[in-house]
Amino acid sequence: MAADPRFFPCAGPQTLASIATVAGGQYQGDAERRFTGVASLQAATPDEVSFIDHRRHLPGLKQSQAGAVVLPAELAAEVPEGCIAIVVASAYLGFARVARLFHPVPALEPGVHPTAVVAPDAEVGPGCEIGPYAVIGAGAILGAGCAIGAHVVVGPGVELGAGCRLHPHSCISHAVAGAGVVLHPGARVGQEGFGLLVGPDGRFETVPQLGKVVLGDGVEVGANSCIDRGSQSDTIIGPGSRIDNLAQIGHNVQTGKGCVIVALAGISGSAVLGDYVTVAAQAGIAGHLKVGRKARIGAQAGVMNDVPEGIDVVGSPAWPVRETFRAFSALRKLAQPPGSKKAGEKT
Repeated sequence: MAADPRFFPCAGPQTLASIATVAGGQYQGDAERRFTGVASLQAATPDEVSFIDHRRHLPGLKQSQAGAVVLPAELAAEVPEGCIAIVVASAYLGFARVARLFHPVPALEPGVHPTAVVAPDAEVGPGCEIGPYAVIGAGAILGAGCAIGAHVVVGPGVELGAGCRLHPHSCISHAVAGAGVVLHPGARVGQEGFGLLVGPDGRFETVPQLGKVVLGDGVEVGANSCIDRGSQSDTIIGPGSRIDNLAQIGHNVQTGKGCVIVALAGISGSAVLGDYVTVAAQAGIAGHLKVGRKARIGAQAGVMNDVPEGIDVVGSPAWPVRETFRAFSALRKLAQPPGSKKAGEKT
């Protein structure tokens, strides 16, 4: 079904020409024909745009009532009569851009809500929106066009670049953020890292965490994820990196640009990730390790050694994929009871 207008106001109708331009595609048809929105193949009406990116979805395309479909060139001939093919290099990317055309990021409503608390010496750039019960600490700096949601806390001295969006109940302290940074609801950035020692009396003593967090341009931090500030040096998240919900980034961690860290992953203190590293769900990386550029860490992997660049590792302890599968195969053979039949063997 189409997006619920209660939650996703629509900027339609849009012309076919505008849609194709945004998608980066070619088409044949009336450039001024108007469409009202986007929807799935199954739910789309003749006034809506859909997409298909794989042949396995062809049955849905044949039955679809969509007025236009974003799709790769090799599937264009499969479009049913009356439907316009918008041919693109990447169907999913093209459709995502069309969806954004119809459902843009909500416009700001500049101003400070009466219940918000803004320190007298805080610097709030032009066009910022500061929502109900938000707190902007002493000496904080907000770049132009920032959106600060309800109950957000921006700590003393924090700097936000232009166009940052901090969603409700997120907070940021001891941090410097670039332009276009997004914190989703409940995200925590800049809190004290997990640094402790055992004193002579056997009690834990907290090690002062004196670093900060540096978030590069375009970083997004998912709901209820945490990024600890550094202990002596800084925690650094490279430009364009995306952190999913419920992830934990320890103190002094450094990531390169364009890293992806998926839900429930944990990266221990002082680990270093190169550019474009992917850490899949529930994976863990031990402290002080180095993960090379474009390496990929599989789901639930336990990384206990450095990972060279471009390598895929899985398992716990994490090994390269082929080695892990060979080890699993050997272990399975060892686990077979004497005289038992192998899987698939006739009796």
